[in-house]
Amino acid sequence: MKDGAIIHSVIFSLKHEKGSTAEQRFLEDGKAALSSIPTVKEFQVFREISPKNTYDFGFSMRFDSRADYEAYNAHPQHVAFVRDRWDQEVSQFLEIDYAGYEH
Repeated sequence: MKDGAIIHSVIFSLKHEKGSTAEQRFLEDGKAALSSIPTVKEFQVFREISPKNTYDFGFSMRFDSRADYEAYNAHPQHVAFVRDRWDQEVSQFLEIDYAGYEH
């Protein structure tokens, strides 16, 4: 990972019925909206397979710098997605942001 890079990941569950069209639409719309923000790199959508937690999905992306990460957080598409979709459709989540370990 490049110096200064950040990996932003969020694991979450949706209020929608598992396997539903609404669930699929949320994942597809999230990918379309968030991956098109210019500072986002390597956007991925994951399905949780571990029985060790209660989350169902994950979004992960990389930013080249702290400034790119901050630009993403403030970007109108991100703000609108959180306000209009995330806050309405997500039942639980855990956000984790990683930077390279410097020792």
